[in-house]
Amino acid sequence: MCGHAIIALAKMALDTGIIEKKGNDPEIIIDTPAGRIKVKAHREKGRVLQVSFLNVPSFVYLKDQRVYVPDLGWVNYDIAFGGAFYAFCEAKELDVVLKPEHHDRLIHLGRSIKKAVMDSVNIKHPFEEELGFLYGTIIIGPPEKPSNHSRNVCVFAEGEVDRSPTGTGVSARAALHYSRGEVGIGSPMVIESIIGTEFQVRIKEVTKFGPYSAVIPEVTGSASITGENKFYFDPDDPLKEGFILR
Repeated sequence: MCGHAIIALAKMALDTGIIEKKGNDPEIIIDTPAGRIKVKAHREKGRVLQVSFLNVPSFVYLKDQRVYVPDLGWVNYDIAFGGAFYAFCEAKELDVVLKPEHHDRLIHLGRSIKKAVMDSVNIKHPFEEELGFLYGTIIIGPPEKPSNHSRNVCVFAEGEVDRSPTGTGVSARAALHYSRGEVGIGSPMVIESIIGTEFQVRIKEVTKFGPYSAVIPEVTGSASITGENKFYFDPDDPLKEGFILR
């Protein structure tokens, strides 16, 4: 499950005519490993300007935790799920600024915290065993724009930095803020990424997901089509089945 990929896929599929839907608010359904996603595009003059999707049930897994991280000391964190599991920390506690010029430091922090949390916590998804792992660390700080709720930086996989606010991440944050009484049903939060791109997230409803209290978040963002690529498979190519070196 990838929120910004859902937004981009809907934009591409509708604007190129791969999926033909009429009207200014066409809806499509996308199946993902995390569950079924309902997507609504917002058109003007036949062109998709924004895409909203209802995410899978998002919930808090652990709250108000501490872990010892080598070279950092004790770090406070929460774990929440929004299509993937993330550990959430505060930038001010880590003495870091959420700007592109600090990306090396952010990567180091994200990877170090992720490893420490993984070594100390056993994460289990209530229904899907293969989703039971910590995907990344999300560091939260103040926004650049005063009108926005906050800014966050997601360090995921093997130290990659998301240039978007992270659709699964802001969904997990919606569950976390709701559990603390900091946001209500229908109240929008605009969250910035490390480069200033924005997602809006709001809670559409509250539900149960296995043993967890959960929310259904709606995430809204935009995408642009930037190119087209074609791959060719030559039957005489000795490497046509691919290779991997790792």
